Parts: sequence; structure tokens; C-alpha cells
Amino acid sequence: MPTAPLETVPAAPVTHQVLVDAQTRLKPKTVARLCDWQYLERSLQRLLCAWGRELCEWDDKKTIHRMVWEQAECVRRLRERLSEFPGGNPDAAVGRKLETLANTVLRAPGLEDALDGVFANLLPSMITSYVVFSRSVNPVHDAPTVAMLHEICTIKEQHRLWYREYRRRHPHVTESAYRDRVQAALGDCGHFAEAVAVDENDAAEPCGKNTDFRLKAAHGIPAECEGHTVDLGRLGACMDREFTTSIEARRLFWMIGYLLEFNIPDDQMAWIWHSHFMPWGFHQDVSRHLWDESRHGDSGYARLKDFGLGLRDVGYGRYWTPPEKYAAPAGPKEMYEALYGIGMIAETAHFSVKQEAYQDFRDGGDMESAEMMLFDIIDETTHVQYAHRWLPLLAEKAGIDHSDYKERAARERAQKQEEWVRRTAESAVVMDDSNPDYVYYRGLLEKIRRQKPLSNAATCPVRSPKPM
Repeated sequence: MPTAPLETVPAAPVTHQVLVDAQTRLKPKTVARLCDWQYLERSLQRLLCAWGRELCEWDDKKTIHRMVWEQAECVRRLRERLSEFPGGNPDAAVGRKLETLANTVLRAPGLEDALDGVFANLLPSMITSYVVFSRSVNPVHDAPTVAMLHEICTIKEQHRLWYREYRRRHPHVTESAYRDRVQAALGDCGHFAEAVAVDENDAAEPCGKNTDFRLKAAHGIPAECEGHTVDLGRLGACMDREFTTSIEARRLFWMIGYLLEFNIPDDQMAWIWHSHFMPWGFHQDVSRHLWDESRHGDSGYARLKDFGLGLRDVGYGRYWTPPEKYAAPAGPKEMYEALYGIGMIAETAHFSVKQEAYQDFRDGGDMESAEMMLFDIIDETTHVQYAHRWLPLLAEKAGIDHSDYKERAARERAQKQEEWVRRTAESAVVMDDSNPDYVYYRGLLEKIRRQKPLSNAATCPVRSPKPM
């Protein structure tokens, strides 16, 4: 049976959402939607920083650390797409209702409700808005936005799967009044079906800024550490005494040293929370720095596990709770001191001993330990660049004299190394079998040696002392 010519076949009706109207100039409706989404993604990151510090199990905490970085990547994508539109401003004002929503999620009765507020309420509405937009607009005209939203949804799916697994381990029923408040605030925002109306004189500010919410100190210890008896301080004293003369002592030290870096991200989540006065670039760099430190902790832990050791074998639980210094609001001065302490003192000071360790482990045939060192050196080089990038602005905001910060840091690093050399020389630790801590320490070295002996254990030269 003959078919009708193509030109006589009725065209399918166009059902795409049109992103321009008679009043549109050079800004399609995509721009306002991107502004709202960028604010929501930044708010979600702030919510993770506000509450995520309270998780204490290792795998959950490292997942939250990674999510903080992935949130930064979502924000980056949105900001870059915004900047591609004529007059697109990634920091443009958005509707106050979005701030009200973010603050409603923030004011949860406790950690478990906060996780529900984020992952069972806010996040699904955000994903729905991304999916509906992607399916409703012309897939060709605004293809870059659609492709970007697909990437973000892929990231969010991993977050959803973590939450589902977490809830299987930790069942919880959300407090009904809190859930109702969050749902009402979502309703006021139209569940992000379209851009929220903006009043330039009453625009949204960062999540939490206009509340009395205060960070709680990270607390608890991983279940693996409960009931441990190893004193990491006394174990560390034994490693310090042999740090310069024994490559085996240095190998154990670096596994534990990297393990301890897992505590740093909790402080850095507080940096992000308190530094709402800083530009987005600062938050993005801190987010990456935070994830790097979390990975360093995990690399030290993974290397210990390679030798059949765990957290309790090195006494990690005693050092789980970070200081409470960031519970109170922190301003530019506190941010300057924190970044200066890590970037200009701790990280810069350790380059020499880390490079020596990399060379020695490589020459001794332990390539996995050498790899651990090398990737840390690469990361730390970038972190020091972050410090040089942001300390001038923080100093300006804090009214701090920053003119000689490099020289001052060099003096402080030298002083800290002198103090370490003096303390080690004056240490009263007994390095023989009469000291049970020494016996335990030698047992750890022997266990590691049996599995992966170092070919240069007897020939490795004396190395530099620890910087601090």
C-alpha cells in the first residue's frame, strides 16, 4: 500500500518548554534556574559541613568528606555554565525563600533528622527539578545545560545510594514536625519547578548565616577503636627516637602520620561553614584540600591494613575528637591563622622528610609505600599554593600585617624543628625490653618486616629530623 509523501505527514506537536518569551532579551529562563540551582548546591554543601562532622564511623565520614568535594564540583559546573550566558553572574541574587528552605533543613533536631532533611527531602526535589528540566526543554538548543545536569544527577545518584545503605544500618523515623516544616518550605519554593522570585533588596544569604546555629564538636570514635589499649602518644615517642636512623621506623610513622590527617577535614568543614565572607574560589580550594586530607588519612589506614593492622593497633581512637575551637563563629583572623598553620608551617615543613621517605621506600623495594608518599607530595604542593593564593585576602579582611609572612613562616618552621630535636634528645622513653611500649613497637616493626622487608634497611643513611 503506497505511503503518503513526507511533506503531507502532519508534524508532531512541539511539546518542549520554550525558554524565551516576548520579553526575553539575551537571558533565557535557563539563567534564573541555574542561579537557583547553584545556590541550592552551595547550601547542600554547607549542610553537609554543618552536620557531617558528627558522623564517626570511618567509611561514613570519608564519604561525607568526598561529598563536600563533589558538591564543590556541582557548583563549579553550574557557575561555569552561568558565566557562558551574556551577562550571566554566578553570584547573582536569588529568592529569599531558598534561604528560608536551607535554614529550615539546617535546624534539625539532631544528626539523623538532618540527614533525612538533606537526603530524603531536599535532594530528591533538586534531582526532580534537574530531570524535569532536562526532559522538557529542547535537547539541542540548551544541550550544554542538559549534559551538565546529567553529570550532576550521576553524582547525586551515588549520594542517594550511600544514604539508602546508611539507613539500612541506622533505621530512623524523621521527627514529624521537622519533616512537615521542610516540606512546607519546599512547597513555598514550588519544589523548584521554576525559578523563585527575586527581590534584589531582600535576596537570599548563605545557609545558616542568619541563624543562631552553632557547629557541634565532632564526637565519637569508630566502633573498631572501642576498648583499645594502645597509647599512640607513647608509641609515637618510640618512633621519634628512631626516626632519623631507621627507615623501618619511618615507614611505620608515615602510615600512622597519614592516618592522623583524617582528622583535618573536620576542621576544614568548619572553615567552609564560617567563611561565608570569602569568594567561591576559596571554598572550592578548601573543598579539594579537605578531600585530599581525607584521602591521605585513608591511604595511611589502607597501608596499615596491607600489613594486617587496624585503627586499634595504633591507638587511633584517642585522637578521634578534633578541637572544639571552631564551634564558636570564626572570622577572617581565625581563618588566616588556620590556613597559615597548615599551608605555611605543617605542609611546607614536611617536604624534605617526605621526599627522603619516597626515595628510601623506592630504593628499598616498597613501591606501594613510595607511591603513598609521592601522591601526598603532589597534593601538598597544591595545598601550599592555596595558602599563597588566599592568605593575602584573608589578611586584608582581618587587618593583619602580611608583608613578611614567608620569612615569618621560615623562622617558625626552624623553631619547631629545633624544639622537636630538643624534645627527642631529652625524651625519657626507655628503648629496651623493660619498656612494654618499646616491646610493642618492635613487634609492629617485625610484623611489617615479615610481610615486606626493605632491601636497604641496614644501609639507608641517617635522614633529616622531623619538622615538628
